[in-house]
Amino acid sequence: MNAPTDEELLASHREGDPGAFGVLASRYSRELYQFAYRVTNSSAAAEDVVQETLLRVHTAAAQFDPNRRFKPWLFTIAANKARDLIRSRRRRPEVPLDAQVGSDEEEGQRFLDFLADSAAAPAGSLEEQEERAFVRSVMERLPDHLREVLVLSYYHRFPYKEIAEILGVPLGTVKSRLHAAVGQFGQSYRAAIGGTVREEPHPRRESAREGTL
Repeated sequence: MNAPTDEELLASHREGDPGAFGVLASRYSRELYQFAYRVTNSSAAAEDVVQETLLRVHTAAAQFDPNRRFKPWLFTIAANKARDLIRSRRRRPEVPLDAQVGSDEEEGQRFLDFLADSAAAPAGSLEEQEERAFVRSVMERLPDHLREVLVLSYYHRFPYKEIAEILGVPLGTVKSRLHAAVGQFGQSYRAAIGGTVREEPHPRRESAREGTL
């Protein structure tokens, strides 16, 4: 028996099925967290985005256009919630990702070390773990509008048309932002390694190698 589609589950939720929304939430909570974490660079903010996004879906289900696909609508809400949190975060001080945590004896432990995706693949070699952390640090330096389009395209595999729908921008803007994002990622990576001989990672290749960022 085929599993119900997202659109069928949302329709069932609107009709009063008490279990339909729970299935939808289980289906997307993990991917929403991955998206929000990559965009906000904060596990706490990502959790807030997931909660607020699902709450919005729950309360606004009647506003969903049944002629649309559910997933782009879901990520439109998530992207808006992530932007709201980023703006609010800039208005108050926050502990930097590189800040030391724990006692003096626990040298080298940073907040960044504790932000590994809960859905990540099994740990590989130390070199691979260092490379993933390095790529994350480069991603953090991208402007918000470039990072979100890069995340949607390379990590979540949305086609350009749906990215335009999610972000509420023209298709041409998506393409130009993605081109700029890839270019800036490469420049930041080269600047970060300071001329060290090291293969420059491509975001899509990194995503495929580790499963998740």
